[in-house]
Amino acid sequence: MAQSPIVFDRALLAERRRRARALGPATFLIDRVVADLAERLDAVLRDFAVAVDLGTPTDALRRALAGKTSIGVLVTANMQPHHAGLAVVADEEALPFRDGSLDLVVSALALQFVNDLPGTLIQVRRALKPDGLLLAAMLGGETLTELREAFAAAEAEVEGGISPHVAPFADMREAGALLQRAGFALPVADADRLTVRYASPFALMADLRHMGATNALVERRRTPLRRATLTRMAEIYVERFADPDGRIRATFEIVWLSGWAPHESQQKPLRPGSAQTRLADALGVREIKAGD
Repeated sequence: MAQSPIVFDRALLAERRRRARALGPATFLIDRVVADLAERLDAVLRDFAVAVDLGTPTDALRRALAGKTSIGVLVTANMQPHHAGLAVVADEEALPFRDGSLDLVVSALALQFVNDLPGTLIQVRRALKPDGLLLAAMLGGETLTELREAFAAAEAEVEGGISPHVAPFADMREAGALLQRAGFALPVADADRLTVRYASPFALMADLRHMGATNALVERRRTPLRRATLTRMAEIYVERFADPDGRIRATFEIVWLSGWAPHESQQKPLRPGSAQTRLADALGVREIKAGD
């Protein structure tokens, strides 16, 4: 089996997150995602005896779910053992849970930095009991498109070439296909788009640093950016993505994933040709055959 490409420097990512906690983390994005995740989970009328918070970089999700009467034991699985409560040191790329041991896996803004997302989803599905649920949010492909475009244009203009500065996150359709590929039943993927406004591109980059979300790509440039390139990047960003009041826009796309470990009680699609009613009759329209 071919090995997945190594896109992210996971050790550097862990270091960036430690630095963000020391600086004082910027939490507005993860706090919003956690609130939405808790609301989505409230709509699931089920009890979960054993739940795992997988990789969420802060303890916001644990705090939000700690009082949920539908959850028995809540375990935090993270690369860094800084969370309160029951926790295990775990990497999203190598889960330590035995097959069929979990009722619920939740994750907020972590899976976008996994090198082998298909493999991680397969591990999650195996770790879930039959009819267990995965509910996760990750950054999607439209995230920071403005910053990506501004950096590429500035480097091409000033240095005659470009290097990656913003991660190539998966889009919603790709994520939904990966759920099916991993063997989840009733897979659903949807996306929210959040636009955040900043005084300048440098204010955005400061927020990313406080999120622990600055460039952790293996193929990142190893030399400091030239001042001229950085200055031109900021100029291009303002030229293309500023509002009339001078503030710039930054897009964050949140891709939501949900799927169930297969179980015989779940709804299944009808066998092709087994329908008892024609769609045209249900819609009250005249059926036009192919070629007519």
